[in-house]
Amino acid sequence: MNPSPHAYAQDDVDAVYRAIRERRDVRHFRPGPIDPAQLARFVAAAHQAPSVGLMQPWRFIRIVDPARRQAIHAHVDAERRRTAEALGQRAEDFMRLKVEGILECGEVLVVALMDKRERYVFGRRTMPQMDLASASCAIQNFWLAARAEGIGVGWVSLFDPEHIRGLCAMPDDSLPIAVLCVGHVDAFYPAPMLEMEGWDARQPVEHVVYEDSWGQPPTPTA
Repeated sequence: MNPSPHAYAQDDVDAVYRAIRERRDVRHFRPGPIDPAQLARFVAAAHQAPSVGLMQPWRFIRIVDPARRQAIHAHVDAERRRTAEALGQRAEDFMRLKVEGILECGEVLVVALMDKRERYVFGRRTMPQMDLASASCAIQNFWLAARAEGIGVGWVSLFDPEHIRGLCAMPDDSLPIAVLCVGHVDAFYPAPMLEMEGWDARQPVEHVVYEDSWGQPPTPTA
């Protein structure tokens, strides 16, 4: 098959796939600041993400107040314990996992969905959750840009959105969706941390691809 005339040079293609393959949800950070220009590049990459109806629903709140960072950490730690209680038999295994690096990382950002989202109907009339899908694309862009520059990112989701909304003085109809830990690392995990810790394993790709109807495996190709 002939390559597309719009394809990048092979080295560039390889670099894109490498960033995707080696991106990790990082929990272990080295102390030290992130270059402000570097952080700005990551946010710019996020802002180039696709969004349904071009609504651009993502908002980034950089946490610079040490007391606010401490408050976010305390809330996440409390939620970690509540999550362990909800897991029942797996509680002990869960409590052994490191699930965030809020106090160690160079930067903490709260990512949220904008307020007044009900005004945006294009692409959301039957699937209003597409604003979340769009913001997730922005976070992935941020993550891949950071990985390409050797900076670790961890997506923390153990929190009560209403509590984080209050801590960050957000409008009532906005919605925090992520606390991002961003910082320098000694090394990137060779595999997803939860896989390394035996929490679960990545499914083979053939288990998640169907053809024409649910559960119907694709036709084998020669």
